[in-house]
Amino acid sequence: MNDVSAVAALSALAHADRLAAFRMLVRAGPNGMASGEIAEALSIPPTRMSFHLATLERAKLLRSWRDGRRILYAASYDDMRQLLAFLTEDCCSGNPEICGNLGDAFASTCAPETCR
Repeated sequence: MNDVSAVAALSALAHADRLAAFRMLVRAGPNGMASGEIAEALSIPPTRMSFHLATLERAKLLRSWRDGRRILYAASYDDMRQLLAFLTEDCCSGNPEICGNLGDAFASTCAPETCR
């Protein structure tokens, strides 16, 4: 990951509706959810939700695919991990005791099937 990609991803997440959708999709796992289900769960009009999901997909935080008439979205766990690694690669200037064990922090918030 480079600075431009990181800024795009962080910019996409810098909106309450997009952040809520992304977090919901991280919890949903690799099978994802339909855009209409996401919009309904977050009480966001479907057209506005589609705009937000497209923004997250352009930032490579989501992937999408068609299932009949529905469009399903899922978190792109590889890209999410790359962003987290980019943000923490220079953690604490070589003094990891300052940062603590980030791996334990991630593991405690992650479902095993999605955090491998």
